[in-house]
Amino acid sequence: MNTNSFDLFNPTQEHKMLREMVRDFVLQEVEPQAHQYDRKEEFNLPLFRKLGELGLLGITAAESYGGAGMDAVAACIAHEEISYSDPGFALAYLAHSMLCVNNISQNASEAQKQKYLPKLCSGEWIGAMAMSEPNYGTDVLGMETRAVKNGSNWIIDGRKMWITNGVVDEKATPADVVWLYAKTDDSKDSGISTFLIEKNHKGFSVGQKIKDKLGVRASNTAELVFDKCSVDESQLVGKTGESVHHMMKNLELERLTLAAMSLGIAKKSLAVMTKYAQEREAFGKPLHKFGQIQKYISESLAEYRAAKAYVYYTANQLDLAKGGKRIDSDGVKLVAASMGKTVADRAIQVLGGYGYVGEYTVERLWRDAKLIEIGGGTLEAHQKNITRDLTKKPELLSEL
Repeated sequence: MNTNSFDLFNPTQEHKMLREMVRDFVLQEVEPQAHQYDRKEEFNLPLFRKLGELGLLGITAAESYGGAGMDAVAACIAHEEISYSDPGFALAYLAHSMLCVNNISQNASEAQKQKYLPKLCSGEWIGAMAMSEPNYGTDVLGMETRAVKNGSNWIIDGRKMWITNGVVDEKATPADVVWLYAKTDDSKDSGISTFLIEKNHKGFSVGQKIKDKLGVRASNTAELVFDKCSVDESQLVGKTGESVHHMMKNLELERLTLAAMSLGIAKKSLAVMTKYAQEREAFGKPLHKFGQIQKYISESLAEYRAAKAYVYYTANQLDLAKGGKRIDSDGVKLVAASMGKTVADRAIQVLGGYGYVGEYTVERLWRDAKLIEIGGGTLEAHQKNITRDLTKKPELLSEL
């Protein structure tokens, strides 16, 4: 027996310890509150700050800024394990740690990293990323938010929509810092620039907190308004027109960790339906003795394991600084998003009426799973991207 064989899901002892730590925290702290905060449609801010104490809020940021200095595999582990109990809470974690902290870590100046990362990694500050708009989602280059230079300042006007962590409490307090994309040159497709907006910047406010969502209700979603929002040059990230590079590189990690969330949803759904099928009887025998139930359970296991292998294969390949795995970051989310929803759907079917109510968890997981087919790029966008890349770069086929 080869005791030195490579573990795709926990490639180092550090990864294994991370998974055990997050799993223990989730079962002890996240699981007991998940149903309550989903029903209240509230973000559990005190619990979120505990992730900072564990070193998870800056999981991919350098240790010199208060982060954990880990990789894409570690990010997947954290998102899979948290989503096992509370995908809504996990989405808030993703918006903070991947969309804001990782973006700053990879793309901001040294001065900006020193200013923002320690507070974000500790949980003192909560971060968000603002890209989507009321009229523009997948069509990012069509965004209407504008930033115009005025002396030594930038004046920003526009609205952003569907922003996770856009507010952090029931008083509609904005996120402490927002990684914002805005058009600075209408003459170019690449004329998008990045700004770091703080909650006290004049002209920045919350338009509305979005309520009555289908799922991920434990994460706050809001509209953000920029009305002649004035920021100085120090809030510009890099040079003007560089943001498409920032955006595309970080989207790879976003899609990968969203896929990892689907793994957590599927794993919990599989556990619930298997346990129920052992305990519940019909016509004098346990449910797991019936062929149709066996089909649901066995296919769910196989599809979960297949998606998990693809997710962690891609995570092991992804260089956070360079990117370059777009075809697979699209691919893993395309596969895992639908898999997670399908497995949750089967769990509801196995539980019957009990699966349809909140007490048994799977109805919440089913609702939460739908978001992953939309957020971070729709399924249709992934299909388009993969087809385009294979058509333009036929050499990719030889690498499969």
